[in-house]
Amino acid sequence: MAQILIAGCGYVGNQLSDMLVTGHHQVWGLRRSASSAPAGQHPFSADLTKPETLTDLPKNLDYIFYTASASSHNDEAYQKSYPDGLHNLIEALQQQRQKPNRIFFTSSTGVYGQYDGSWIDETSPTLPASFSGKRMLEAERRLLEGSFPATVVRLGGIYGPGRTRLVDQVRDGKATAETDQDPYTNRIHRHDAAGILKHLMDHPNPDRLYLGVDQEPALRSEVYQWIASQLQTSLSPPVPRTQPGRPQTNKRCRNNRLLDSGYVFQYPTFREGYQSMIHSSSSPS
Repeated sequence: MAQILIAGCGYVGNQLSDMLVTGHHQVWGLRRSASSAPAGQHPFSADLTKPETLTDLPKNLDYIFYTASASSHNDEAYQKSYPDGLHNLIEALQQQRQKPNRIFFTSSTGVYGQYDGSWIDETSPTLPASFSGKRMLEAERRLLEGSFPATVVRLGGIYGPGRTRLVDQVRDGKATAETDQDPYTNRIHRHDAAGILKHLMDHPNPDRLYLGVDQEPALRSEVYQWIASQLQTSLSPPVPRTQPGRPQTNKRCRNNRLLDSGYVFQYPTFREGYQSMIHSSSSPS
């Protein structure tokens, strides 16, 4: 039985907690408010952006998962939640003389800046143009250059229960493709995002970096069309892009390293994942 801290325990962290509790591990969920902890999880109230709240972490931690999210989508919030928050936690662990077996950090495929639809993997160059990608990459480096064994998982776009925006947009006729942009998208279902983290915790010798994406990058229009077919509705005709600015990133992420580690997906493509969500939303309560 391992002693585990999930720092920033939210959408993915709670799913991971359920898996770990089922496996009879002791799990502490760190969040600003500990009032909403799920069954079996020990709540731990702290703020990763405030070092003074981290002075009394749970003792003898074996594994730590940093799954925090930024409080808002701006550079300052990303700086506080990722490079600074991770630094604060590492400092607290060192000051308390903790020696975890490994720290896992959920980063993002946003650290890549490719625009040409090319295939990428863990060895591809990281040239993020967005502030979010830059801050994620900074946090990764702080962790991997530190004194604790560490693994970074760069997750694709996370979807799953409760995140039905795309399905709702298609159902409501608001999902419209743009004629001049149809980028590849890379996704991961929440269950698999958490499953990957648990799998790597159980792995005897995990790598330092993985791409956490499903097995099929897909054009955005293809995803729209497939969801529309499942809902038996039609999409609006494509329209020219209405907002000027730099083009969106456009890349196809390979997950070969993850598959080689032995991970088996519950939702290997967007079809299985969205089909489950559509069926759940249409089932009688």
